[in-house]
Amino acid sequence: MQLRSCLLIAALAGQLISVPSILAQRSQTKTENEHMDEGIKKMMTSSDTMFAMKAAQAGIAEVKLGQLAVTKASNADVKAFAREMVEDHTRANEQLKSIAVQNGMTLPSTMDAKDQAVYDKLSNESVAQFDRAYMRSMVKDHQQDIKAFNKEARGGKSPQLKQFAQQTTPTLERHLQMARSAETKVKSGS
Repeated sequence: MQLRSCLLIAALAGQLISVPSILAQRSQTKTENEHMDEGIKKMMTSSDTMFAMKAAQAGIAEVKLGQLAVTKASNADVKAFAREMVEDHTRANEQLKSIAVQNGMTLPSTMDAKDQAVYDKLSNESVAQFDRAYMRSMVKDHQQDIKAFNKEARGGKSPQLKQFAQQTTPTLERHLQMARSAETKVKSGS
């Protein structure tokens, strides 16, 4: 009985001795994680965060407006452009969301009030006016998007967002060319 008690006491003492080292390891791991989190936060500066938020909302708007145009447009070029907007911006939105998740960011899941107003206005346009209004909106939106993406590509602090902006800008430039071409055709009635 005494031997059993001695062994039990020795085992407990051994565990108590290891507790500080376990706590020290956990503390060190926590400190390392905090430093990693701080590093990520530094990379995701407020301008990077603002870019990601605005890019997410704009991307959502492009998809929603494209879906509306696929159903409402009468011109074949406008419909083709709208389908491409849905495909390309859905893909870009997924890439941006992946970057955000990796960096602990939560992106908006709806378009902003300005884009919602454009959507509502376009929804109420007559079929005759829809194509012109949609293409005019797409030219303007893509001009603004290209400026924002170029700014992030040149001066972003987050390597992932910077790369995303660099990779996406050529697609946005192609969209702008397509939008201008479709807008010209719609204006001329072809």
